[in-house]
Parts: sequence; C-alpha cells; structure tokens
Amino acid sequence: MATSASLTRSKLPISGRIVMFFIRHLQHAMASLGELWRSPVSSIMTMAVLGVSLSLPAALQVMVKNAETITQSWDSAAQISLFIDGPRSDKSIQSLIARIKVYPEIDDVRFISKEQALDEFRKLSGFGDAIDYLDENPLPAVVTVFPTERYSTPQGARELLAKLEHEPEVSFGRLDIEWLERLQALVHVLERTVIAIGALLVLAVVLIIGNTIRLAIMNRRSEIEVMKLVGATEAFIQRPFLYTGIWYGVVGGMLAWLIINILVWYLDGALTHLLGLYGSNLHLKGLSFAELLDMVLIASFLGWLGSFISVRHHLRAIEPS
Repeated sequence: MATSASLTRSKLPISGRIVMFFIRHLQHAMASLGELWRSPVSSIMTMAVLGVSLSLPAALQVMVKNAETITQSWDSAAQISLFIDGPRSDKSIQSLIARIKVYPEIDDVRFISKEQALDEFRKLSGFGDAIDYLDENPLPAVVTVFPTERYSTPQGARELLAKLEHEPEVSFGRLDIEWLERLQALVHVLERTVIAIGALLVLAVVLIIGNTIRLAIMNRRSEIEVMKLVGATEAFIQRPFLYTGIWYGVVGGMLAWLIINILVWYLDGALTHLLGLYGSNLHLKGLSFAELLDMVLIASFLGWLGSFISVRHHLRAIEPS
C-alpha cells in the first residue's frame, strides 16, 4: 500500500503535489483540533495556563509603553529659567531675548519682569500686604526658555543650559530635570524587567507545551507503534502533535490579549483620575489588533517549538516490539 501510494504521488504533477501537501496539512490541523475538542477540560486548563503565562510579560510591555507615552509628554514641557544678573536696563534685557530667540535649539522665549515676579509671589505666598513693607524688590527678572523637542531631553536641555549661561546678562540658570531622569531610569529598568521575565515565561510556555505533548504521545503509544509497523514516516506521525502545540499557542495568545485589555479597561478609570490631579488627560493604551496578531504568531511559534522538542525526543524512544 505504501508503494502504490508513493507511485501515485510520483505520477502527480508538481501542482498536484503542492495541493496535496496543503490538503494533508489541513487534515492534520483539523484532526488535532478535534482531539482537543474531545478532551475539553484538560485542553481549556492548559490553554488558560498558557494565556496567564503570556499575559504577564504582555502586561509589563503595556506598562512600559504607557510610561514612555507619559515621559514623552512631559519631555515636551521642559523649560529653562534664566535669572538676570543684577539691575539691567530694558534695552539690555530685550537684546538678550533677541539673541536667545535666534538659537536654533529654542522654540519659545517668555520674559517675567521683577514686578511680575513680585506680584506672582504675593499671590502664591499668602503674605499679601506684608510684601509692601519691603524696601526694594529682591526678586530678579527671569527669562523662561522653552527648548525644541530635540533639546527637551535631559541631556539636550543640559547642553542648552550650559550654552545659555555664557550670556553676559545671565546670572545663572535653573533646570529641574532630576525627576525626569529618575523617571526615565525607571522606564529603562522596566524594559529590562520585561525582557528578563519574558524570557523566563517563554521558557515556561515551551516546557508546559512540551510536557502536555509528552503526555499525549504516551497516551497514543500503541497507535504510534502500529503506524510505525505499517511504514508511516516520522514526519507523518509527528505532524498532528505539532499542530496540537500550535493550537495551544494560538488560543493561549488570544486569551493573553483578552486578559490584558480587560485589565487596562479596569485600571484606566482610576489611573486617569490620578493623572488628572497632575494636569494630564492621558489614558491607558491597551494592546491593538496588530499586537494581537503578533502575540498569536509568537505564541503559536512557542507552541510549535515545545511540541517539536517533545516529539523529536519521545517519538524516537517508541519502537514497535
């Protein structure tokens, strides 16, 4: 029978062989899906474990993505305060502002006079009329500089500040970006954490699927022995198990995507209220449909890999007696 089947295949044209190749793979894929359907409880539990395992690195990735969005919005609001050195005439200050505006690194410049600074201090300090008893205004005039997007990063803003402090009218400059540097360092730590935990959980997924396929092979040991006796190739025998691993990965990836988006929806309201207290109207971003496809592809590959490792190891150990 195997000889006649091989002769029949050899008589087929190349196009026919290609069609039969895809038909056989489709048959094995549907057959493996049927095997999972016949044991729904164990299959659902395995897929749920895979979904939860894949959702953990995906959740960290969502955290990193939203943290980067927040830091980018705060980067664009960076500003430098230049305090004017001693009493300067209006002409001298306007000359400074005109020179600063020419800088290609600067997007906008605003001037706060000594009187405006004192009025703002009076409103915010709560001292009120007590300010009027001062002999003179102790506050300096301030030029506020808003860098371009390229120079809004901590490193770029620091370089711009050093350049601006060389202006003769400037006493010193103030750049409060230490909090931003700490936040960016935290984001970098999160990124490395995602990579480390993701690698561990990827290994866990491969081991879980490999062990599940091993149990399936042991349950069908007698069937595999009969198939080897009648001359079935290893590729033919292992194909259903490989598709089983792929199905586990596909459903596990979809479950992980669903879990993450439910968590984002649940947390978005509370986090939006918290960010609103700091003047931000940002919302949490979940996983998009494109990221769903990426997760399914990655999970299906991990399912195939775990199945392949398990099948290659255990099928060779089964020989008909």
